[in-house]
Amino acid sequence: MIRGLLMGVVSAAALALSAPAFAQQGHPTAQEARAMLDKVVAAVKADKTKALDMFNKGEGGFRDRDLYPFCFNISDGKIVALGNPNTKGLLGMDRGTLKGGTKGFGLDVYTAAQKPEGEITEVRYLSLKPGADATLAPKVSFVTRVGDLGCGVGYYK
Repeated sequence: MIRGLLMGVVSAAALALSAPAFAQQGHPTAQEARAMLDKVVAAVKADKTKALDMFNKGEGGFRDRDLYPFCFNISDGKIVALGNPNTKGLLGMDRGTLKGGTKGFGLDVYTAAQKPEGEITEVRYLSLKPGADATLAPKVSFVTRVGDLGCGVGYYK
């Protein structure tokens, strides 16, 4: 009887622990994107150079499934950090001139970062969703100004 009870407790614990793990396998949520943006802001304020390096390498929890930060200079729009390993070729390009699947990808993100520091703007656009089919999908990026940088984190709807 004790063995049966112990097996039941172990099984319940395994199910309880597997649900969050399973949830993390899908696409990130708005709350996860916003939490990462908060972490991005804190990292940039603590040590900008180290933070940008971590973002580019996807270290320190700054790459989670298809959730990653991006940062660019407020002054010229030059992309200085991009956590997406598939788009490293965009580093150094002007964020304001980038074009995605629809309006919003470049100029709207750049414009959102021109607002006062700490103000967070949601920018909506279509972007190629990772995966075998790589189709355009609705995406939202939370964008804010952090000193002389514009930074954001986006998630797919």
